[in-house]
Amino acid sequence: MSDDTHNEQKHEEAFRVIDRRPFTSEGELRPEVVEQEQREAKLEAQREAKKPQPIAPPSSGGPELVPPPPPADVPARSPAFENLVRMLGSNAAMVLGGYNDPRTGQPMIDPEAARELIDMLDVLHEKTAGNLNPEDENLLVDLLGKLKMTYLEVNQALAKQAQQIAAKAKARP
Repeated sequence: MSDDTHNEQKHEEAFRVIDRRPFTSEGELRPEVVEQEQREAKLEAQREAKKPQPIAPPSSGGPELVPPPPPADVPARSPAFENLVRMLGSNAAMVLGGYNDPRTGQPMIDPEAARELIDMLDVLHEKTAGNLNPEDENLLVDLLGKLKMTYLEVNQALAKQAQQIAAKAKARP
């Protein structure tokens, strides 16, 4: 074997590409990703099972009220779901004036875009009902509540501003 052939083989062995994308070109989850999520769910379930259960204080003669154990099939936390919710939420906050436009320095306000993003989060909440773990559910519900309140406040401020502009225009001859 010549030195050139040996160097080529050594170079080929040293350089290896590993595709770590979670989806195939058809948009389906790769089997490795599904297996990893299942392993993580099992580990989470084992961790939950190992947690010490709270001991109810002794009662004074009445029946003991012990909270029921959580269902065994509670879904595991999903970092991808959390990232999706946070991405949609930050985009909605951005168009509700939460961030300044880097070009103008002024807050970006686009109520229509905000409404669409909030509607997407509402649909996500509706379609995942009963399939989320408590942390993911709370994240989604809390974020939706805050975004809806901000949306109402922004719309009220815009309406008030429009009324003031109309009143000034009417006052001018």
